[in-house]
Amino acid sequence: MPQIITKGYKALLAEAEAAVETLSVEQARALHGRDDVVFVDLRDPRELEREGRMPEAFHCPRGMLEFWIDPQSPYAKPVFSQDKRFVFFCAGGWRSALAALTAQEMGLKPVAHIAGGFSAWKKAGAPFDAAESKDAGGKN
Repeated sequence: MPQIITKGYKALLAEAEAAVETLSVEQARALHGRDDVVFVDLRDPRELEREGRMPEAFHCPRGMLEFWIDPQSPYAKPVFSQDKRFVFFCAGGWRSALAALTAQEMGLKPVAHIAGGFSAWKKAGAPFDAAESKDAGGKN
């Protein structure tokens, strides 16, 4: 018998967007560099290598988020215990919407995510560190 999905990704995204603050790139840029805000990059390491990075953003692969947020976890990261605002982003805004909702449900606050993610950030001309090119020694 095939699986029957009763709630698809579109419904999950709609719920997340309704429950968490979504920032435009312009709003996020106004927060970038402030001491009371932590930008959290949820992309996997290959995406960072390929697309570049937001300066000063904390990298947290999406698969580790819950474990890094929870202070009871053996993987907890001190950054998430700070009294700061957390702005999540991924490549296009889907993972970050879901992650921001999860973080909010876990008790992290305040949280938000960037509409359009890192792709929109770069397209708008916001600051980013370019991807590191592989050396010419054939290591691709």
